[in-house]
Amino acid sequence: MQNHKKVLIPLAKGFEEIEAISLIDILRRAEIEVSVAAVGKQLVLGAHGINIQADALIKDMKSDAFDMMVLPGGWEGTHGLADDADVQRLLQEMKAKDKMIGAICAAPFALNKAGVLNQNYTCYPSVEEDIRLDGYISDKKVVIDKKVMTSQGPATAICFALKIVEKLKDEQTALALKEGLLADFC
Repeated sequence: MQNHKKVLIPLAKGFEEIEAISLIDILRRAEIEVSVAAVGKQLVLGAHGINIQADALIKDMKSDAFDMMVLPGGWEGTHGLADDADVQRLLQEMKAKDKMIGAICAAPFALNKAGVLNQNYTCYPSVEEDIRLDGYISDKKVVIDKKVMTSQGPATAICFALKIVEKLKDEQTALALKEGLLADFC
């Protein structure tokens, strides 16, 4: 099927649960195949004590298998993603192959470390100080700069996921989901 899209969501210990689950759930509702891949072991502990069982390990993932890679935030989880050689390699491969990349909350930090963050971005307020002030946009829930999408944090996760659906599928699918989720705030 031509419109069958696949997204890779890596998780590291200390990930932000609201962001990860919102992304996984909404993308799957849109019939986008989501693979959740763990850094380390497959059972990953989130920032607020919620364990998530990943589908696979990040070390076994290949960039050719995916249309997009999206990183949830959480400060500890973000550093886990930024410090993991496989996550960094996959991000660089996705960028080199002109595929979509996304990050929310603190996770644009991991994109910046990989050298794949485009000029304009948003993130959790104050994290820009650890990334760069140039290009930081504070008044948008979601910023798209070419094929890199960023968002601010837990409260913007639904809007972020819907924007990803719009980009990977189509506007009609995103609008139907938005209506069903009562996400008028997006």
